Amino acid sequence: MTNSKQHPIIVVGGGIGGLATALGLAQADKYVKVLEQAPEFGEVGAGIQLAANATNVLQKLGVMDKISENAVFPKRLVLMDAFTGKELSALDIDQVYRERYGAPYIVLHRTDLQKALLDACVAHPKVELLTNQEIKTAADNGDSVEVFTAAGESFTGSAVIGADGIWSKTRKLFVDDEPICSEYVAYRGAIPMEEVASANVGDPEDVYMFIGPNMHVVQYPVRRGELYNQVVVFKSNQYRKEIEHTDQWGTPEEMDEVFKDTCDRVKTAISYISRQRRWPMYDRNPIENWTQGNITLMGDAAHPMLQYLAQGACQALEDAGYLADMVRKHGDNFHQAFLDYQKERLPRTAYVQTSARNWGEIIHTTNPITTLLRNKILENRTDKDYTYIDQYHGYKKVLEEVN
Repeated sequence: MTNSKQHPIIVVGGGIGGLATALGLAQADKYVKVLEQAPEFGEVGAGIQLAANATNVLQKLGVMDKISENAVFPKRLVLMDAFTGKELSALDIDQVYRERYGAPYIVLHRTDLQKALLDACVAHPKVELLTNQEIKTAADNGDSVEVFTAAGESFTGSAVIGADGIWSKTRKLFVDDEPICSEYVAYRGAIPMEEVASANVGDPEDVYMFIGPNMHVVQYPVRRGELYNQVVVFKSNQYRKEIEHTDQWGTPEEMDEVFKDTCDRVKTAISYISRQRRWPMYDRNPIENWTQGNITLMGDAAHPMLQYLAQGACQALEDAGYLADMVRKHGDNFHQAFLDYQKERLPRTAYVQTSARNWGEIIHTTNPITTLLRNKILENRTDKDYTYIDQYHGYKKVLEEVN
């Protein structure tokens, strides 16, 4: 079916990936309708890290200038020992990094990224945004697609892109699987930077990750440096399958016990962290197919991953950029565009998914021999050795490369 205002591409989900996809498709001269389940567009959580593979896409979408108004451009990523407080290794993410990858490494508040993408979508005449749309399923009718809501309504379009996150309903069209609980939980929050001034932290412009057995803490500034974002992560020894969907495991009291013997800087972070909400950490296994006819998936609906490489949103933005390129290349032949998109993106994201799991095992190891080997490898590299991140941050696919 020819794409038109009456038969738009329907994007299910208005998070970071969904809005970036909608914007990219609109810039490829397609009409797009975004269906968001919540009453309003917004992001839950605090900070987010975006490497060059993501900021290259944001530059391409034309929103980096707006995002830069609220982002922070850190100079180093620093890996620390959570118990000794010793610096294990660092990575220069300043000028050398930008020159290498063609885009900056930024940290910012999730709501600031969401707002920049949302404002760009609102301003684009080919994007329509609808809220309060709980989607149950979708169907490919050959010459059209239809999306069905929990309220009994339906929307007809020329194609469907499922961007509805880790608990995706559209994913069920391709596989009957469930998110996998890692047995880790995260506590997140951002505090005013003036409070940090009296706290025991390092350079407030750097990104710190303190690692230890079955736990880590991440710290970095957001919102022009006015807030300090902190994430505390640990594996719960109280986890059991039968209580997975309750708040009886990964409690604040367990967090205090896990981190009681860490260094002063980590203890200070724990004392400042918000305890009102915890985030159990899930991913899913990679799948062999997420495209059928004029329906495809992107972002966490296609390849949810653990946060240990800070690549979840980055991979969603890669999806958005490449998907827009394939639609631009194939016009209204969405089936072919989606097949070409999947051919490139499925193996790439499956690799990053499994790498995130592996990296989690490495940083959280409880084995003293593995810890020793890991630390020796880290200590023997320089801050301008990009060997371990080239495969992630160096990904840069544009239409000219795939024609």
